[in-house]
Amino acid sequence: MLDMNDFEWTRNPKSYSFDQNRMEVITNPHTDLWQRTYYHFRNDNAPVWQMRTDKKFFSFLVKTEFESRHRFDQCGVVMYLDSENWLKASVEYENETFQHLGSVVTNHGYSDWATTAIDASVKSMWYRLSRREDDFCIECSEDGVQFSQMRICHMWEAANEIRFGIYACSPEDSSFLATFTNMEVTECKWLLHDGQKPDDT
Repeated sequence: MLDMNDFEWTRNPKSYSFDQNRMEVITNPHTDLWQRTYYHFRNDNAPVWQMRTDKKFFSFLVKTEFESRHRFDQCGVVMYLDSENWLKASVEYENETFQHLGSVVTNHGYSDWATTAIDASVKSMWYRLSRREDDFCIECSEDGVQFSQMRICHMWEAANEIRFGIYACSPEDSSFLATFTNMEVTECKWLLHDGQKPDDT
């Protein structure tokens, strides 16, 4: 079990409470993480709760439950290094019909967003963030047992110590309750590639 005292806030949410391995967060309105791409704005005010590590190989597991009801409300897993280098994965509410299950990777001040539509009735999602040196894999699961790959990416500024954890935010004029449980750090579940060998250098 993780020691919750190893985590620290970068920007506090509207309110929060935690006990053992359970964190509850009430989001602040008009909070988000995004850098430049397409929208041409920069948002860097979402609360993130993280711990530090210099381990080069590990996986971080977390279950999220969310009472989101307003467009863009979101919560999930995050690795926030600084305002221009971070990644996140979450379910982002859109309307009464569908939501976006997606991930954002931001390198050197430019974000991208990869998504798939899921039903708006989904109110819980597991995430597993795995590190292999400065490469990362994000996976999701509805039951915490069978995980599906969402994203593999390289983080240019993640060669040494990193910070990782959870986040929750409401980009528009809204607020909701996000609950995080089952947080765990394990050996790296993202196994070595067993196909094509690396190029000779």
